[in-house]
Amino acid sequence: MLNRLKKGDKIGIFSPSSPASVTAKKRYDRAKAYLENKGFIIVEGELTGKSEIYRAGTPKERAAELNALLRDPSIKMIMSMIGGTNSNSMLPYLDYAQFARTPKLVVGYSDTTAILLALYAKTGISTFYGPALVPSFGEFPPLVDDTYTYFEQYFCDAQVPYTPNMPAMWSDEAVNWLDYERPKKLFKNEWHSIGTGRVEGRLIGGNNNAMYGFIGTPYFPEIRTGDILLIEDTMKSPDVVEKNMAMLKLHGVFHKVSAILLGKHEGYDDHGTGKQPLDILLEQLDGAAIPILSGIDCCHTHPMLPLAIGKKIRVDFEHKTITSIEDWFVNK
Repeated sequence: MLNRLKKGDKIGIFSPSSPASVTAKKRYDRAKAYLENKGFIIVEGELTGKSEIYRAGTPKERAAELNALLRDPSIKMIMSMIGGTNSNSMLPYLDYAQFARTPKLVVGYSDTTAILLALYAKTGISTFYGPALVPSFGEFPPLVDDTYTYFEQYFCDAQVPYTPNMPAMWSDEAVNWLDYERPKKLFKNEWHSIGTGRVEGRLIGGNNNAMYGFIGTPYFPEIRTGDILLIEDTMKSPDVVEKNMAMLKLHGVFHKVSAILLGKHEGYDDHGTGKQPLDILLEQLDGAAIPILSGIDCCHTHPMLPLAIGKKIRVDFEHKTITSIEDWFVNK
């Protein structure tokens, strides 16, 4: 059973890919201090402060770091440092049996999708698509405070059914990474729906570019008829978005899912085509009547909402809401 997070609990930090504690040390220090000031104890993984230019360590070293945190009985939550590109190389070396014996709240996003889905595929225990330490909690106010509010509501306070309010404002402006430059441009938020009614199903998915790196392997969960698919990505061009959407189609994913959640695409460049990620997704659906809620905030933009992988949600396409209807603190 997974327990709620409380002030005073330990949060272990692991680096599944990029060495952000080195390359973005100011942001790392700021993020660590932010959660400590909220009352949590941050436990640094063995690769904190280490770097091999593009990664924090070899695949085996990165897996060993996460495995050590999984074995530590005092740690309640394990959060990724940041994403990157090559978390999938860790998958053969993770201690899935240990995670099954002593489940913990494992949270992250982006390239950490590989870890989240593999842990769930091998154990049936939910993991969480949600904030990562450096990008999420190293952000400046007001957006970091909004992300934290959703984090606290979800992991500390929420009771099912739980329907988070859509954030009023959002941003993906690329300023204030290491040092504060100026207030980010904030955009009025809106979620868009294609389809009507309500759909309930198991949530599965994550970052599409990361899924490309291990779909079809034993580490990827089986897509079931009726699942609700989460897709999000960052800094991609239309050709890459098309490649990744086509990958899902070729694996038969769109033939099984009952609805799709499409996250905001951070820093998207349409390369003059005028095509947005939603347009490209609709091309790949070939007219299939799959309802879509797009522009949701469980993605690379700020603020960010957490969602439990493997738990049932209800999507209301008329009211544009996402409701968690299965308790994510009880694993069956």
